[in-house]
Amino acid sequence: MSQPLYITVVGLDGSGKSAVIERLTKPGWSFAECSSHQQMDTLATPTDVVLQVVDALRLRECLQMTPSFMEHNHPLVIAINRYDLLLQTGHSLDLATFREQTGVPTVLVSTVTGEGLEELSLAISRAASKDSTWQGRFIVHGWEQSDEDAWHAYMEGLLMQVLIHPDRDTRTWEERVNRLLTNKWTGFPIFFAVMAFVFWCTFAVGGPIQDWMQSGVDWLYDLIIRNMPDGWLRSLLADGVVQGVGSLVTALPNIIILFFCLSFIEDIGYTARINFLMDHFMHVLGLHGRSFFPLLMGFDCNVPAIIAARDTIPNPKNRAVTMLMVPFMSCSARLPVYILLITTFFHRYQGLVLGSLYLLGMLLSFVLAFVLKKTKWFRTPEEDSVNELPDFRLPSFRSIIAHVWFRVKDFLKKITTVVLFASIIIWALEFFPAGNVADIEHSWLADIGRWLEPLMAPLGFDWRMCVCLMTGIPAKEAIAATFAILFGSDLTTMALSPATAYAFLVFILLYFPCVATVSTLRKEVGWRWATFSVINSLLVAWLAAWVVQLVF
Repeated sequence: MSQPLYITVVGLDGSGKSAVIERLTKPGWSFAECSSHQQMDTLATPTDVVLQVVDALRLRECLQMTPSFMEHNHPLVIAINRYDLLLQTGHSLDLATFREQTGVPTVLVSTVTGEGLEELSLAISRAASKDSTWQGRFIVHGWEQSDEDAWHAYMEGLLMQVLIHPDRDTRTWEERVNRLLTNKWTGFPIFFAVMAFVFWCTFAVGGPIQDWMQSGVDWLYDLIIRNMPDGWLRSLLADGVVQGVGSLVTALPNIIILFFCLSFIEDIGYTARINFLMDHFMHVLGLHGRSFFPLLMGFDCNVPAIIAARDTIPNPKNRAVTMLMVPFMSCSARLPVYILLITTFFHRYQGLVLGSLYLLGMLLSFVLAFVLKKTKWFRTPEEDSVNELPDFRLPSFRSIIAHVWFRVKDFLKKITTVVLFASIIIWALEFFPAGNVADIEHSWLADIGRWLEPLMAPLGFDWRMCVCLMTGIPAKEAIAATFAILFGSDLTTMALSPATAYAFLVFILLYFPCVATVSTLRKEVGWRWATFSVINSLLVAWLAAWVVQLVF
């Protein structure tokens, strides 16, 4: 039986570690995979040889990590993967000089063709043998050095010596675009411009269709009023169902356009560039760049965003902080409410108002993360940066349409179940005990709203707006339905100032996660932090809306 050999495979995510392990599997060889020298300290298995897998297209990033792996006093072997792709760019590597300068066995491999893997196996076996001359640290011309900054400078100088460049610029179009999209000076303006265009399209293209659909809802309402006898059934159908559910149906074109655009930029690979761009900022908060992707998913729905954080963030404390940030992301359920109020009270700069809500939610989630990471419950050592960028790809319109249809189907299902039920309840509270929706001042709904009104009076909210907020607890879409029931199709009768209307939008953005989100948080982070999320969101929403009223 072969002597057991324990190999720790290290390197950046996406460098090909898993592929190398699959191609190197031999009897008696045991592999452990990690991404940093900190993770090596936590491995339960012993280490005979450290194998660093280096991506040839990211030599500088990968080799800067090499000195930290050397501090573990184990023989090191370097496998440079995807070297064939480096050659395609016109660059090459002076491998003999690299081996001479570092004293580290270095092999060029390709996990696709299998080239160099046999040589790599021999190098690992020699490094693990008893007659290995390994000394524990790099020894370069008799100079031993363990200072990390000095080693980084040395590796930078070594790369300048061994990396052979072509006489002309052979960077591919993808490399040029990546540099433009991930540079901090150009990447952020491009990101904001892309999102501004998306929000502009949502209203500019969807607005006329929304107006046409609203006229259809009004026609159906008039048809019921003209052809049914007066009574509770006519009121239920016209004031409860048509006004309530119909107000949400008219927002459907805007929802389709927004999610088509978001799905498109994700499908071509731009979302990954945004994660890369935000990685440094996320480290300032004490998080990893991986945390930004679940936050982006939160713009779709908070529940799968929390689940994505569970699946993509290995550090439990960072995972919990990211989950607590997600409820501040403006999910698609809020979008119909935004569209209803923005088209009514903000005839100019509609895209700007919508974009500001998304941006505000994200900024406040960052503040929350920064504060939580300073506490004893969530403080963790700094993690490595995001370095993997997937290739750009042509959009799959079948995939985009499938994603949009999934969101539309979920939206339609919700408005015909939860929202319809909430609309009927709101109508009943409005209709009784007077038996007439016109006498709403003496309804049960008015009694509930007036009980809450003193709490919301500093924000400029009347009792009807308080009722709308209550109905949004099970599902945020119900807020728009409640508005339509209480005020009819013409919301201008509310006579709200732009400041109060915007404060109300801010409150809707930030207050109380929906029941499904709270339930998911309870499952993932426990009752204590789920309760914290509810109380924290209510307080932040009230304070933010109060500041809006104070400033504007």
